[in-house]
Amino acid sequence: MRVLAIRGATTVKKNSIEEILNETKILVETIINKNNLDTDDIISMVFTMTSDLDSVYPSVAVRDILNIHDTPLLNFEEKYIQGSLRKCIRVMVNVNSKKTKNDIKHIYLNEARKLRPDIVE
Repeated sequence: MRVLAIRGATTVKKNSIEEILNETKILVETIINKNNLDTDDIISMVFTMTSDLDSVYPSVAVRDILNIHDTPLLNFEEKYIQGSLRKCIRVMVNVNSKKTKNDIKHIYLNEARKLRPDIVE
């Protein structure tokens, strides 16, 4: 097994608990499904959000909605850069896997698709 990192990002339309939790749930579920992950293989998840999102931590969606309780989760504020995408939630999921880096599917949803047009399906 090797340790690999899977990146993903999404955006919300407004700074609300419901939107942040729902879009985080969709993002993490999509990462898990597209990469055919077993939750036991997930080592940790690191989330960032832009400074205009402050209603709830995205990790709450992982614990309370997806019911993943045995995985370390961290939340940070994304560094603001002029002209950067706003209302954005990013995640890096660290996993144990037999896959190669080329097998990994990084997931970018909603307006975050603009961040990585080179790898968006």
